Amino acid sequence: MLMKKVLALFCVVFGFLSQAQITGYQKIIDSINQKKWDSTAIDLDSLANPRIIDIRSIKKDSVKITNNVVIIPNNNDASPLTPSSILTLPTLKRWFVFGQNSLVFNQSSFANWYAGGNNNIGIIGKANYNIVYKKDKHYLDNNIQLGYGFVSSTGQSTRKTDDYINIMTNYGYELAQHYYLSTGFQFLSQFTAGYNYSNTHDPVFDDRISKFMAPGYLNLGIGVSYNPNENFQVILRPVNGKFTFVLDKKLQFAGNYGLERDGQSLRAELGAMLNVLYKIKLFKDATYINQINFFTNYLQHSERVDINYSGSLNLKFNKYITTVVTLDLMYDHDQIQKLQRKQTLGVGITYNLGYKIERDNKTGVIKPFVN
Repeated sequence: MLMKKVLALFCVVFGFLSQAQITGYQKIIDSINQKKWDSTAIDLDSLANPRIIDIRSIKKDSVKITNNVVIIPNNNDASPLTPSSILTLPTLKRWFVFGQNSLVFNQSSFANWYAGGNNNIGIIGKANYNIVYKKDKHYLDNNIQLGYGFVSSTGQSTRKTDDYINIMTNYGYELAQHYYLSTGFQFLSQFTAGYNYSNTHDPVFDDRISKFMAPGYLNLGIGVSYNPNENFQVILRPVNGKFTFVLDKKLQFAGNYGLERDGQSLRAELGAMLNVLYKIKLFKDATYINQINFFTNYLQHSERVDINYSGSLNLKFNKYITTVVTLDLMYDHDQIQKLQRKQTLGVGITYNLGYKIERDNKTGVIKPFVN
C-alpha cells in the first residue's frame, strides 16, 4: 500500500516537471516566431515616409554567338576591290587577305621550216595580293603587285619581257554615301636591269638603261574618292607629291627620267592626281577593266600632263585556265616626248587564294586586283 502511494506521488511530480519543461520550450519557440514576424511584417506607419533602398545585383557576362562566314558577292571575274565593295560587307571580320598567282606560257618550235624562225619559249609570272582592314566607316587597303617575264630564243640571249614592282596603300573614311576621304601612297620600280634590245642585241650590264630604283617612283597624296558601286571609282587628290629616284650614278644625267642636272638622284614634284577605274562585264566569263591616271605638276609646266592607261581583257575558260590581253599606254614628257605602248597576250594558269565564302549553298573565292 505504501509502495502505491509513493509511485503515485512520483508520477504527479514527474508530470508537473514535464509540463514546466514543455512550457519553457514553447516560450522559446514563440519568441523565435515573434522575431521572425517582426522582421517580415509590414510597418504600416512606414508607408507614409517610404525609403528607396539600393539593391545591387550581380551582372553576368553574356556571349553572343554569330556566324563567322565572310559573305562577298560571288563574282566570276577578277576585278579591283573598291571601298564600295569593302564597306558593304555584312560581316564582323576586320582583316581580309587574298591573292592571285598566275603563270603565262608561250612557246614556238621549228624544224625544217622553209619560211624560217627561231625556237623560243617565254614565261611571265605574276603575283597580286591584297591585305584589307575594314571597321565601321574605316578601311585600309594594301595591295602588292609583282611581275616578271622573259623569253629565250635560239641564237639570242635571254630577254626580259615584263618586270614591275607596284606597292600601294590606301586609307579611306566614309564621309557620306559613296564619298570617302582618301589618303595613301604608291611605290613603283623593277627587279632587274633593263636594256634597249633594238640598239644592243647582246647587252651586258654596262649597257643598262634602268634597274631597281633607277627609276623608282613614290606618290603621296590626300583627297576624296567617289565610289557609287564596285564597277566604278574616281579618286581625286588635289595635293599629291611625286618623287622620282635614280640611284644608279651611271643613269644620273640631265634629262634622264626628268632629272634637272647631272648627278641628281631625287626629283620632287607637287601637283594633282586623278585616277578613274571602270569595269565592263562583256559576258559571263569576260571582263574588261579600264584604269587611267593623270598627274600634273603645279610648280613646273602644269600644261604637261602625265598619262598612264591600263586595259585588261580577262577571258576565263575554267577555274584555272585564263587568257589575258593587256594594253598599257603611257605619256611622260620627262621620259620621252612620245606615246609609249606595251601590249601582251597570253594563256596561262591562274590560282586564287582567299577566304572561301558561302552564298546560296555555293562556294566562291574573293577576287583581287588584276594588273
